[in-house]
Amino acid sequence: MPELTWQKSSYCPEGNSCVHVAADPARTIHLTESSDPTAAILSTTPDTFAALVRTAKKKAYPFTKSSPSPSTSRGHATSSAT
Repeated sequence: MPELTWQKSSYCPEGNSCVHVAADPARTIHLTESSDPTAAILSTTPDTFAALVRTAKKKAYPFTKSSPSPSTSRGHATSSAT
């Protein structure tokens, strides 16, 4: 494997809880965890990585205008009457 240049998200706090990403000249995407970046390296294609990022964004922001709100997501409206 060629020498990889790992990148960490700007949203990642300091510490050992981050995923690092690198791409090699053959356009293979590599992922690893910051606590031990050489132990477990996952490799994937750019298309599959893009699908992962899209899914993660949906899970991080599930209540956008295009998805149901929490009060109606179970098929019924909730009330906050006191």
